[in-house]
Amino acid sequence: MQARKKGNAQGIDVSHYQGKIDWKAVKASGISFAFIKASQGKLYRDKTFIGNAQAARAVGVLVGAYHYLDDSAKTPEDARKEAANFVSAINSAGGIAAFDLPPVMDYESNKSGLSKAALTAVARTFLAEVERLTGVRPIVYTYPSFIGNFSGLSDYPLWIARYSATQVPAGASGWSRWDFWQYSDGSAGGTLLSGTRKVAGIAGPVDLNEYNGTVDELRARFGKGTAAPKKESVKDAVFQVGGKTLGKALLFGSKTHVPLWALAMGLGVSCNWDNSNKVAYLDGRKLQSVQLVEGAAYVQLRPIAESYGAEVSWDAKNKIAALKLKGDK
Repeated sequence: MQARKKGNAQGIDVSHYQGKIDWKAVKASGISFAFIKASQGKLYRDKTFIGNAQAARAVGVLVGAYHYLDDSAKTPEDARKEAANFVSAINSAGGIAAFDLPPVMDYESNKSGLSKAALTAVARTFLAEVERLTGVRPIVYTYPSFIGNFSGLSDYPLWIARYSATQVPAGASGWSRWDFWQYSDGSAGGTLLSGTRKVAGIAGPVDLNEYNGTVDELRARFGKGTAAPKKESVKDAVFQVGGKTLGKALLFGSKTHVPLWALAMGLGVSCNWDNSNKVAYLDGRKLQSVQLVEGAAYVQLRPIAESYGAEVSWDAKNKIAALKLKGDK
């Protein structure tokens, strides 16, 4: 399923560089999804983001937002600030619920000369923080020449930019397939199945993309048109740190949650539960994904733990969610 395939959903990605877009014409030309630039760095917002997102959705184009992680991000803390800017931009356009597709981390430049370990730490922190703030697992966008910098991120969906071939490149850091493929920048690379790179409703060149499946499959996988997942408890599951049991682990929609106080204890940070407003805080940061179970606040384990540089493992046989702190053997 790696080659271009008739019937696969076709899409574009845009920013202010495309100028004014006639989204009705874009939709009529066969484009079914679009990723729209929301932000870059710690402060920049694309001035066309909100308008494009609203207009695209109004005509039935499936919409996602992307953030360009720039060279100013040299540390995990920088990555958290960029993630905050991205999520704030998404909130300004109606919040994550207003988007059909997951948020995207566009990471493709290393002019600061970070080591692979440092670059992966920045990427992992950004992804974990975006997931913590939105409750949605992000997508990774990058180039073949850059993907080898990553380590241990292949459980995130991949959007690869590759104009000369259709397969995920060798040495792709654990990825064996793409979910989205950017096959042209509008000037070079492949063409739409019609034989042109021109998209109606857009005056100049635009990046062309394909989903590895049909429009219905894309909508079924990421769309908001389905019922919320049923809450499912994993009986007798436990949450451990360093081999010591701190509390009970529960599974909600395949995502592991643990008691707020237990996670705070495991990470060595403070926590607070505002019962009046039903809001949880960890280390002074407001958490988005919270489940109340018998009056206790449970929070999503993996994205929060990874945002602190910790690792999470799941022992399915013994039903143990284990937290490994940075520096632990």
